[in-house]
Amino acid sequence: MTPGYLIPSPLGDIALRVEDDFLTGLFFMGQKYFPQMLLTRIGTGAPPLALYAQRQITQFFSGDRRDFELPIALRGTPFQRRVWKALEAIPYGSVTTYAEVARRLHLDSGHARAVGSAVGRNPVSVIVPCHRVVGTNGALTGYAGGVDRKSALLRLEQVDRFAALDFPLAAPV
Repeated sequence: MTPGYLIPSPLGDIALRVEDDFLTGLFFMGQKYFPQMLLTRIGTGAPPLALYAQRQITQFFSGDRRDFELPIALRGTPFQRRVWKALEAIPYGSVTTYAEVARRLHLDSGHARAVGSAVGRNPVSVIVPCHRVVGTNGALTGYAGGVDRKSALLRLEQVDRFAALDFPLAAPV
């Protein structure tokens, strides 16, 4: 079983998966599609990349980082990888819709559900910013980590439309 390293975050523990010097997973505990991993708290003996990722994630949640500089390996179908690559282009503090992601991939808007399915399977949430994708009507839908976390991430990025929502960021443990 692949090892995973637990790190604290204001939105609950995060499991990091590192394989072959690449980050291959960043999952909130209990999120949908959480893979089986042998989990241990990060600390002595963790690979340098896991410690580096922890530092960048901590900086992100404290507002000191907008972009990540981590080697990631995205494992999925060719379509999923196309969608995830499109997500990487969504700027910090911005949102787009599933239909718009489909359009950027030169698909008609009828593919928004297929895009949504791929977005939901993103194996490195936060780093590949799937939380920045909302429904056509602006609804917060489709986040494997939960709508409350999606809302909190958008507020952290100061997306104005979500500033009034009341899911507080807790202090990291």
